[in-house]
Amino acid sequence: MDIYIKPVKKISLTEVDKITINDVAEVIAATEVAQKVKQMKLMDIQITGKKANFLVSIMDIIKVIKKSYPEYTVNNVGAQETVVQYATQKSKDIAWWKWLKIAFIALVLMVGSSTAIMSFHTDGQIPKVFENYYLIFLGQNTDRPNLILIPYAIGLALGGVVFFNQFMGKKVTDDPTPIEVEMALYETQINETVIDVLNTQNTSEESN
Repeated sequence: MDIYIKPVKKISLTEVDKITINDVAEVIAATEVAQKVKQMKLMDIQITGKKANFLVSIMDIIKVIKKSYPEYTVNNVGAQETVVQYATQKSKDIAWWKWLKIAFIALVLMVGSSTAIMSFHTDGQIPKVFENYYLIFLGQNTDRPNLILIPYAIGLALGGVVFFNQFMGKKVTDDPTPIEVEMALYETQINETVIDVLNTQNTSEESN
């Protein structure tokens, strides 16, 4: 007889006094067994501050299940360790503060990206390059080669749309954007760091 569990990598909990298997993992087994397993308690939550991180390993889940169902085989098809982010109260997003942060970030990104583009153009002497192109292909010497500058500006904007895969709040394709990829990598690194820290803390507590 088998019990299949699929723990997630990270969850967020608020206003609860315990962590159950149902909080951290999906359970597949006979209906009655699955319902009982889901309600099994992994640990009590006792914190002094407003927030805390807990670590639930696959071994913790297996030990709890084996106490009630020693004859069953527990198969893990998910994460080896789950980070539980706990808060005593749900965070309340204030609308004006949220939009203020969005506006500030958008301003910083606009100024930063425009500065980077202008610096690149200055270092690469792009205006001079366009003047030379204009002279080579049209035989005229001008400091405003608009015939090249305008298509270049349009192409630069279109290139940004293609690169970020976003236009007017909608995705151009179903592929993840570069920002989504970087955020996923950042989230993975954060989770790994939190797991390492919690493992170190648990090891220190056990040795003491």
